Amino acid sequence: MIDGLNSAVLAVRDTAALHLRLEHEPLPLRSITVVEWNALDSRAHLPLMGKAALALGQIDLVLCAVGSLGHSAGTDMSADGAAALFDSNFTGPATALTEAARHLVEQGDGTIVVLSSIAGLRPRKSNYLYGSAKAGLDSFAQGLADGLAGHGVRVHLIRPGFVTSKMTTGLKPAPFATTAEVVAEAIASVVTEPQSQIVHVPRALGPIFAVLKMAPRPLWRRIAGDR
Repeated sequence: MIDGLNSAVLAVRDTAALHLRLEHEPLPLRSITVVEWNALDSRAHLPLMGKAALALGQIDLVLCAVGSLGHSAGTDMSADGAAALFDSNFTGPATALTEAARHLVEQGDGTIVVLSSIAGLRPRKSNYLYGSAKAGLDSFAQGLADGLAGHGVRVHLIRPGFVTSKMTTGLKPAPFATTAEVVAEAIASVVTEPQSQIVHVPRALGPIFAVLKMAPRPLWRRIAGDR
């Protein structure tokens, strides 16, 4: 848990499923407000911030964890499928974060945490659509952090590697695979930082990809393989 977090607004697409999960896995919070929200509907972002402000008063933290993987995210994917993948991994989150940033600037303080992916640093042939969408979100978050500097709002960018979760069911874990719990711990550890941060999970992926980004393309293809 994040120190000092007592109340939360959880914005999700399937509220019934979340209520059912909370019955079996309750969160140690004073109050929880569940709101139905479609991240792909740009008209829904402003009302969401209004509902969050009404429920919480001061919005201290905005965590954006939106996306879909697409197990056929290469040349076999249709144009419509590619558009849906870009919308869920870049357009939707970016437009939502734009509205969240505007609200926090008006408020005068706050923290934004953006869940990106190590896949955005160098897309592979098996997931270049997902990787390129995450690259766009990653770049957006970095620019947002620079744009909000001096406005009292911090933007922390989290770059996990392969995370064993519902989204990756059926896929062979990649090297340095991690869990959702470890990613959550990384988020909790960074939200109190006074300056914007970029965090790799696990941290070893940072220096590893600093080198892999420079690898010649034929070598990268061999390293990445069909993964």
